[in-house]
Amino acid sequence: MTIRVAVAGATGKMGRLALELIEEADDLELHAALDSRSSLSELEGADVALDVTHPAASGAIVEHAAHAGVPIVVGTSGWSAERIAEIGHLLRDRHESRAVLFVPNFSIGSVLGSAFAAFAAPYFDSIEIVEAHHAGKVDSPSGTAVRTAELIGAARADAGPVSAPHADQRARGQLVSGVPVHSLRMSGLLAEQRVVLGGDGETLTIGHSTISSAAYEAGILLALRRAPAMQGVTVGLDALLGLHLPGTPR
Repeated sequence: MTIRVAVAGATGKMGRLALELIEEADDLELHAALDSRSSLSELEGADVALDVTHPAASGAIVEHAAHAGVPIVVGTSGWSAERIAEIGHLLRDRHESRAVLFVPNFSIGSVLGSAFAAFAAPYFDSIEIVEAHHAGKVDSPSGTAVRTAELIGAARADAGPVSAPHADQRARGQLVSGVPVHSLRMSGLLAEQRVVLGGDGETLTIGHSTISSAAYEAGILLALRRAPAMQGVTVGLDALLGLHLPGTPR
């Protein structure tokens, strides 16, 4: 069976990568390639849509797909837990079972790094995240850092909040689920994240670096192939990889 894919943000870097992957895959077919001038009605009729636009445009795209009954994979950053919950309410109000799959990072290695941090989180009270991206990234913290912090917070539900002294000082980073997150935006980088966990006499650092966009290919293909058969709101590729993270529903 061929899966017809509509790509919103087709002229961007991730959009162009998705178009190449769709063209090369035997089981995928391009339904529509949307840019900033396209009508969102072009999403309709697709088996799955992919949103790789920017935070200001993503909300309208996701809502249109939900109203049209088109499963959508959301690769755009900037979606908070509150905004994602609103999409969940929208689907329930419409009694809509189509999938909205939010993917903070399509890199399998990055997903595993966040999972490892969540597994380690209950054993360390001091935890901070440092993430760095290219100068052109418009949002901070990154969606990956937000997702990692949320997983850490969920994993520490029984252990209590992370120790974050002097959180009122701006240089201490932004608190996300109680975890300090520090963002770098600078030339010479693509994407990297380090989670530093501190305990008595030791630190554990879980790091991941993306050195080329090839890191995203497997995750994009996995999401596009699985989303048409999914239902409701899902966050992260970890669910598709069968990872059962601490503090999250099974």
